[in-house]
Amino acid sequence: MPRKGWKDILLRVWDEQGKDNVSMLAAGVAYYALLAIFPAIAALVSIYGLVADPSMIESQLNQLGSLLPPEALTIVSDQARKVATAPSQGLGFGLVFGLLLTLWSASRGTNSLVSALNIAYGEKETRGFITLAALSMGLTVAGLLFVILAMALIVAVPAAIAIIGLKDTPIGWIASLARWPILAVTIMLALAVFYRYAPDRREPQWRWVTWGSAMATVVWLLGSLAFSVYVSNFGSYNETYGSVGAVVVLLLWFNLTSYVVLLGAELNAEIEHQTARDTTDRDGRPSRPLGQRDAYVADTVGERKAS
Repeated sequence: MPRKGWKDILLRVWDEQGKDNVSMLAAGVAYYALLAIFPAIAALVSIYGLVADPSMIESQLNQLGSLLPPEALTIVSDQARKVATAPSQGLGFGLVFGLLLTLWSASRGTNSLVSALNIAYGEKETRGFITLAALSMGLTVAGLLFVILAMALIVAVPAAIAIIGLKDTPIGWIASLARWPILAVTIMLALAVFYRYAPDRREPQWRWVTWGSAMATVVWLLGSLAFSVYVSNFGSYNETYGSVGAVVVLLLWFNLTSYVVLLGAELNAEIEHQTARDTTDRDGRPSRPLGQRDAYVADTVGERKAS
């Protein structure tokens, strides 16, 4: 794509994120994410307890310290410890109850994110209640599985390296460092799936959700690191908000995450909007003409902004 085309895209992204009130949408998604985090931790510990000692999860969660602000990590690890130290006979019930409560609560957060993505893509929700609920539940379950996978990648790789005796060898160092780019690619793939299937439209081809996924992944990783450093060294949330300071930090981190995800959707939408080509999944069929693609950004061409 020529430089002028990218300038058009970026200018429209700037305009659209303002028109769509992305900051307000992100705040709403962050609120529902905060409601979902505690039952999500209960379910996570219960699932973890099926394959390992649940009391170990707190120390392993601390490995996420480079991605989470310290106060936010404290909330997560403390809640994990409380659930993990519950009587063992409660883990089976905790698994069922935690999963059901998580899906009920977290799917509301997922549903709010789906609605926000519809706005980013210029779509109106037309799917029925059952279809939308099933989609939200499915994406929520996928999100939980992704967290488990990310934990395994961050925590299990160093443990495996130590077990096989490669901890202080070049191979061990390379393997330990490689988990972070692998995690970044995994996050990008997860976002691409969300961007492709969540909005109420005909699915775009994979290439048209790649740029937004890559941008959101890089910005989120760097933003999370910067936010963590800021909170650790310059923030005074505990002094300002007292006992709820850690909750405020966690909410702000959710807000940052939601904003970046929605900004990635806006970028994907405007990249699609830049071309008259059929960007939708055609299932091997010929290209559909403009107006017959069941997707606003694929059925129209964006306004030229670059002079």
